[in-house]
Amino acid sequence: MNNNDRLVRLRYALDIKDVEMVELFKLGELDMTKEEVQQLLTKIKAKQNQEDDEGYSVNEYMKKCKNTVLESFLNGLIIFKRGRQEVKPGEPTKKAEVMMRNDQSVNNVLLKKLKIALSLTSEDILEILDETGVHLSKSELSAVLRREGQRNYKECGDRYARNFLKGLAIRYRND
Repeated sequence: MNNNDRLVRLRYALDIKDVEMVELFKLGELDMTKEEVQQLLTKIKAKQNQEDDEGYSVNEYMKKCKNTVLESFLNGLIIFKRGRQEVKPGEPTKKAEVMMRNDQSVNNVLLKKLKIALSLTSEDILEILDETGVHLSKSELSAVLRREGQRNYKECGDRYARNFLKGLAIRYRND
């Protein structure tokens, strides 16, 4: 699963329109046009020998979604849902920390940022995963939500991220 897949699944799960996505990117301090957003979400038509069931190439999109682009979107989603974090008097303004340093940490950061944006508790995440048939213990979830480099940090695999996004779709699209 690549970043374009994650963005497409998240957009579907939360029922976000193209114009809203442009606004979320803007809140995440990345200027994108509606056309650029559509390119991130559109698969390239495949050649005859390399196609999936619908005639599209497997995981090839018109524009590649880099880690910084996905993280900007997630930061914008947090600001949209929760509001901008107020700076206390006397403290310097903080620039958003880059958390997606490599491709292995993308799913972990995705889970953390969605947990913040949607005001989910760990129990909510476990329930969402249970709805898709994936069972995770509290300690395993805690390891996934830790900062990379900590002793008990565990990498979140695509299976968990994919099923979490599927569970979000079940929860938010059926309401």
